[in-house]
Amino acid sequence: MLSRCAQGFGAVALTALAGESLLGDVPGQPGVLDMGHIPARARSVIFLYMDGGPSQVDTFDPKPALSKWDGKPFPAPMERTQFNSVGNTLKSPWEFHQYGECGHPISDLFPNVAKHADELLVVHSMTSQFSEHTNANYLLHTGTGTVGRPSMGAWVSYGLGALADDLPGFVVVNGGLVPPGGLGCFSSAFLPAKHQGSIVLPRDRALANVEPREGIDRQRRKLDLLGGLDRMGLESAGDPAPIEGAIANGELAFRMQSAVPELADISGETEETREMYGLGHSFEPTRIFARECLLARRMVERGVRFIELTCPSVSGDRWDQHGNLKGGHENNARAVDQPIGALLTDLKRRGMLEDTLVIWTGEFGRTPFAQGRDGRDHNPYGYTFWMAGGGVKAGSVYGATDEFGYRAIDKPVEIYDFHATMLHILGVDHRRLTKLFGGREHRLTDVHGKVIEEWLA
Repeated sequence: MLSRCAQGFGAVALTALAGESLLGDVPGQPGVLDMGHIPARARSVIFLYMDGGPSQVDTFDPKPALSKWDGKPFPAPMERTQFNSVGNTLKSPWEFHQYGECGHPISDLFPNVAKHADELLVVHSMTSQFSEHTNANYLLHTGTGTVGRPSMGAWVSYGLGALADDLPGFVVVNGGLVPPGGLGCFSSAFLPAKHQGSIVLPRDRALANVEPREGIDRQRRKLDLLGGLDRMGLESAGDPAPIEGAIANGELAFRMQSAVPELADISGETEETREMYGLGHSFEPTRIFARECLLARRMVERGVRFIELTCPSVSGDRWDQHGNLKGGHENNARAVDQPIGALLTDLKRRGMLEDTLVIWTGEFGRTPFAQGRDGRDHNPYGYTFWMAGGGVKAGSVYGATDEFGYRAIDKPVEIYDFHATMLHILGVDHRRLTKLFGGREHRLTDVHGKVIEEWLA
């Protein structure tokens, strides 16, 4: 009874037409932690998910030894690869140059991201437990390599709630490629259903059927009736959470009818902003990702806690070049480089970057030796990701791979450490954000993970 009165929807009236919060003057949708455990460095996350696994040695981790050994048998011990079609050592087809006062080496694939080198914390020693896309995606998104666990976005929404009462706390902008592993990557699993990732599309009608098809008054009466029936069911429900989640989702969907069309309407953006992001680019995938990044900025402005952007299709493959490395990586970089550079510029000039954690990563990296003649296989043993904003140590480098970019040899990082540090930046102690399920307390990092203080400014 106390739990329902304190946290449930069953003992209170449903929200009114104007969308007032259940907590009166407190804006947004509260999470279980209220204000978090520790002072937060960031309020929101934009997760730039690079589906398929970009090659670290072709993007942010140059290795001169690959040029020395190019075309020759790989001179170091090798692990089994996903397809076990191992060729010779393969140098990077792209030149690297140093950028910013920090001197980050960045390849010619990312001329626009390179302009923000001094904002980037580049981590060269990330590792994964899996070399297969689906399991690696589950690990990256949920902290476990199998389906059925809550996504990190769901955990953030569950712990901190939303900063707005008319948009979800966790939103996925689907550019066209749902990750291997499917919607399970965005699941709320055993957390309340309102924390499930809400999938929107980068177009004028971001959500199908979001506009009301009947009068608001009539719709309000129907929702009130449905809510009343649901509340009656709470009395006999063994577990009230699913019904309470349905009530919360119904009310949020009602409020989203006005919020989402306004969010997706970018007609008020300046021509300079539209051009900066690449909304008029000749390459359609660039136009798609440009809109994703612009929507992400608009969502942060409106109080969405966690936003994940998925890649557009480039009429080939995602960042998964088992062959045609040069053409595939160039097409993928062409799609995302200008929009990401614009996002960082836009956030910074609006004073939002310091409150927003931007994350760029795939589920693993690529091998320094060829698959066949002109591809690279999956490599979970050492790869690169970067973060910007949100109080991270800008313009710095953490960890290192060996001379070939194959294995992490200095300060190796696990996905659990990444999750723990991300939550810490948001003001959450990963050890204390838990949910009782199946007889034990669960958390995003399970029984693992440590906060990496060296990533923090």
